[in-house]
Amino acid sequence: MIALNDLARHHAPLRAALDAAIARVEDRGHYILGAEVEAFEREFATWCGADSCIAVANGTDALELALRASGVGAGDDVATVANAGGYASTAIRAIGAVPVYIDVDDATLLIDPASLAQRITERTRAVIVTHLYGRLANVDAIAEIAAGRRMTLIEDCAQAHGAQRGGKKAGTLGAIGCFSFYPTKNLGALGDAGALTTNDSTLAAKLAELRTYGWRGKYRIIIEGGMNSRMDELQAAVLRVKLAHVDAWNRLRREIAGRYLDAITNPQIVLPRLSGDEAGADVTHLFVVRAKARDELRAHLAAAGVATDVHYPVPDYSQAAWTRGRSTPILERTERACAEVLTLPCYPELTNEEIAAVAAACNSWRPATLS
Repeated sequence: MIALNDLARHHAPLRAALDAAIARVEDRGHYILGAEVEAFEREFATWCGADSCIAVANGTDALELALRASGVGAGDDVATVANAGGYASTAIRAIGAVPVYIDVDDATLLIDPASLAQRITERTRAVIVTHLYGRLANVDAIAEIAAGRRMTLIEDCAQAHGAQRGGKKAGTLGAIGCFSFYPTKNLGALGDAGALTTNDSTLAAKLAELRTYGWRGKYRIIIEGGMNSRMDELQAAVLRVKLAHVDAWNRLRREIAGRYLDAITNPQIVLPRLSGDEAGADVTHLFVVRAKARDELRAHLAAAGVATDVHYPVPDYSQAAWTRGRSTPILERTERACAEVLTLPCYPELTNEEIAAVAAACNSWRPATLS
C-alpha cells in the first residue's frame, strides 16, 4: 500500500538531530516555556517575516486565542468557511460566538470574497480565512472587505506553512496568523503544538498573557478569557530542527504536485491548479482531486494499493452536534466540494515510482455510476 503519509520515512534522516534536541531538553530539565520555546518563537517569526510569534499547545487553541485577543465575544458573528474540517467553527463556538458560513470559490475551494461581502452583517466582528490545502486565499480582496466593516482578519495557516504571495508569507497577511504543527503538517511536531504570528505588539502581549491563564506575572490574572495553552520545550526543540528543512520539503511537495498534474489524464478526475508561478505560492500540504463518483474512485485506488482520505466530507453547518434545532444554510459550492474531494498521497519522501503508480491507478479508473 502506498501510504497517504509516512512519518517514519519522513523522520528517519533527522533521527540523530531530533534525538540530540530531545536530549538537550532532558539535560536542561526545563520543560515548559523555557529556552527552546523562546528560541523557536524568534526563529519562526523570522522565517515567517513576522514581528512576533507566540507558541501555544495546538492550532485550534491558536484560533480561539486569536478571537479572544481580537475582542470577539459571546453573541458576535465570525465569518468562516464550512469545508475545512470544523477547526475554526470549534474555536468560534468555544467563546460563544456564532459562525457565519461563507461559500467557497469553485476552482480553489477557498473563501469567496463575493460570498463574504453578501453574507456578513453589522454583527460580524472577524473573519477567519483558511489557506486550505496549502493555497493562499485572496487575502487582498478579503482585507478590503474587512477594513470597510472593521472586522479583524485572522489567517488559519495550519496547512500553509511557507506559502507566500508578493514576498509575504502566510501568517503576515492579516492581523493574526494561526498555525498548527500537528505531525502531518508541512512543519510538524512529534505531537500537538501550535503558534500565532502578528506584527502588532499590543496583540502579541495580549496573546502571551491569554495563553497562560491571563497572567501578567506568576499567579496574577489581569485579563479575562485566559487558558492553559503552552507549547512544551520538547516540541519546540523538535520544531527548531525541522524548520531548517521546510523550504526544501515545500519545493518537493510542489514538484510532486506538478508530476501528478502531468501524469493524471483521466477526464473523470478534476485536478487542482497550482496557485501561480511564484516560488512558494502553493506549498501543497494536500493534493486534492475531485470526482463526481468519489467513493468509487477511492475504492478503486484502495484495490490498487493506494491509500487516500477525504478532507473534508461534512460541511461544518451539517455536523450533527451543531445542527440540533437549528436551521442550516445550504452553500452549493461547499456542498459539491465536500461530496467530491479526495486526497492522494503527497509528501516529500514519495518516490517517482510511487507517484507513477498513483497516477496509473487514477488513469485506469472507469466510474461504473457514470457509464
